Amino acid sequence: MQARWIPTIFTIAVTCLMAVSGPTSIAHAQSEDRRLPSSETEIKMSLSPLVKQTAPTVVNIYTKKVVSERARSPFFNDPFFKQFFGDRFGGAFGAPRQRVERSLGSGVIVSGDGTIVTNHHVIDGASEIRVVLHDNREFDADLVGSDERTDLAVLKLRGVEAELPSITFGDSDAVEVGDLVLAIGNPFGVGQTVTSGIVSALARAGVTGQDYQSFIQTDAAINPGNSGGALIDIDGKLIGVNSAIFTKSGGSNGIGFAVPVNMVKVVMRGLISGDLRRPWFGAAGQAVTADLASSLELDRPHGVLISEIRDGSPAERGGLHPGDVVVAVNGLAVDNPNELKFRIATLELTGGAELSVLRKGASVMLTLPLEVAPELPARDESILEGRNPFSGAKIANMNPALADELGTNTLSTGVVVLGVVRDSLARRTRLQPGDYIVEINGEAIDSVARLKEVVTAGERSKDWKIAVKRDGKVLTGEFTL
Repeated sequence: MQARWIPTIFTIAVTCLMAVSGPTSIAHAQSEDRRLPSSETEIKMSLSPLVKQTAPTVVNIYTKKVVSERARSPFFNDPFFKQFFGDRFGGAFGAPRQRVERSLGSGVIVSGDGTIVTNHHVIDGASEIRVVLHDNREFDADLVGSDERTDLAVLKLRGVEAELPSITFGDSDAVEVGDLVLAIGNPFGVGQTVTSGIVSALARAGVTGQDYQSFIQTDAAINPGNSGGALIDIDGKLIGVNSAIFTKSGGSNGIGFAVPVNMVKVVMRGLISGDLRRPWFGAAGQAVTADLASSLELDRPHGVLISEIRDGSPAERGGLHPGDVVVAVNGLAVDNPNELKFRIATLELTGGAELSVLRKGASVMLTLPLEVAPELPARDESILEGRNPFSGAKIANMNPALADELGTNTLSTGVVVLGVVRDSLARRTRLQPGDYIVEINGEAIDSVARLKEVVTAGERSKDWKIAVKRDGKVLTGEFTL
């Protein structure tokens, strides 16, 4: 069985409405005057005072999502049927039916008014959200906002009449490997559970599909259902929101990942204000390998080697040059492009950021302007019509703002396909979202306006030659309409 990365959400599919019971609380006699551990000796004795302080801020989240699916005929799996009919019917037999999919996750109360932070994948597509507190009180919740790119979401409880216990934010940049941590959540829907461990690694990337990745790795046991739960330091402060695990069996193997709280704070403020915007860099680069470090005369492999800079970008105006090696942002080390992107994305859109750069063996300090990606050139979004291979395609001029929204390279330029209408000529041409149209009938395409001119001029012709760029490769084709 192969290992796999999975989000720590626990999902159950049912065909009818089922009652979900709240978490079970287990009371035990404790002295009320116990204080937080203040030495290693006391830590070895018990973490219960820390749990008492933080556990009431972690909630269980129950969501319901109605999923439509079309029933398939049992004949579709019959080899004799496939021999004569293949897959032409595509599951057309049977009327659509609906089923209820229930998911169990966790969340953290970040404000006494009932504001909760959780994972995007916990509430994605949910038609109903129910939250159960540590003391078994239940509330319906509304979705304030959600950001798939960081896998974070903010909820607001309805009908909160009294101040709720809330977590105190820590500083994830101060976290070090070896620090003691607690993970609190609702694994497998059994009710609130606390596990302990240490920080195993920092700045982990390539864990999930999100494009802002610099996860805190911990060996505290995290299982499905822990998604959105709290990763807490020994001072009782939130340092991360548990998001994913690496597993071979579907359960915890001692490798869990949490979104750092410094990213949580930025995204939370943006979602609550309705204005989630991030600074953009405007340059691309690669991690410095041992061979590159030798050729650049560096003492060791570290930093990001800049290879390309967009004209007019913050990177250019900040004085960055191709061949520079960025080693730190505001004094925090960066060793790969993901980490550099993460560091810039967690900064506020005010003032500038200090870049520590190595240039031809010398140390240079540069100031990077912090601003949002611009809408230049204008998108000019259009849905093409008429008798041509692109009819039914939604296209736009790629610009830094659009690239940032799509989570793609902000240095990209050209005409991009954003969508394709079903049963259209563009679908028959096999255009896909993300394709760049680079040439039509020998004419280079650099803008939506130019594409429209070429298409209009060629609509009297039945034969078309087109070239598109997909995943970095240029594909060509000839079509007769």
